Amino acid sequence: MTFPLTWLYAPGDRPHVVARALASGADVVVIDLEDAVAPDRKEYARAATAELLSAPQPVPVHVRVNALDSPFAAADLTTLAPLPGVSGLRLPKVTTPEQVVRIAERLSGPPLYALLETALAVEHAYTIASAHPSLHGIALGEADLRADLGVRHDAGLDWSRSRVIVAARAAGLPPPAQSVHPDTRDLTGLTASCAHGRSLGFLGRAAIHPRQLPVIERAYLPTEEELEHAEKIVKAATADPGAQALANGIFIDAAVLAGAQRTLALARRR
Repeated sequence: MTFPLTWLYAPGDRPHVVARALASGADVVVIDLEDAVAPDRKEYARAATAELLSAPQPVPVHVRVNALDSPFAAADLTTLAPLPGVSGLRLPKVTTPEQVVRIAERLSGPPLYALLETALAVEHAYTIASAHPSLHGIALGEADLRADLGVRHDAGLDWSRSRVIVAARAAGLPPPAQSVHPDTRDLTGLTASCAHGRSLGFLGRAAIHPRQLPVIERAYLPTEEELEHAEKIVKAATADPGAQALANGIFIDAAVLAGAQRTLALARRR
């Protein structure tokens, strides 16, 4: 089982930045054809991305295509979906499950990931998450959602965050990755934000600069205390499958054991 923790965005019209992203150590590189690319650079960004991804890459590469109702999306999807270097297609501004189904049925390509960026999308989170087997994940686009809701303070997004996390798990998808922290120099704020995101149930985070990657990874890896606790649970359950409590009185059942095993699996990334 693998647990991607870092997802680094790079603009598709800047191949040298994409090259640096591929060498950054990120678990997944996301080439962005949407928000990071000006309208008059869209064709070039698609062509440059297609040239790069005509061959397999050393790390998984996803492409965030243009908004599905834009004049660029259809060409993005048909050009990029068949390429061997594409590990996933990220669909921005999804609002209904029908959008996912239409794309999934039209393309026989890599896994799809839906980005939920409006109040309507959050309301439809579970139906989107369960729309089609080709959909392998969902995530929030918090900048657009913040604007749509008129939210001024970060805590105002927590209900939407929890809604999307629950929807993903209810649909059998992995826990979503946390949305980007837009201030690339504010590593203290990033650390605190990641700790809060982890407490909500996110797993990993998108980034927009390589300097954010080690902060995100540290925040989402188990602490030594968590690792020691998980090892005790697994050891006790293995030694006596009928045991229901550790010596310190902590109850063990199937859910507690599964959580401990996931902690150990995540720690193996070190």
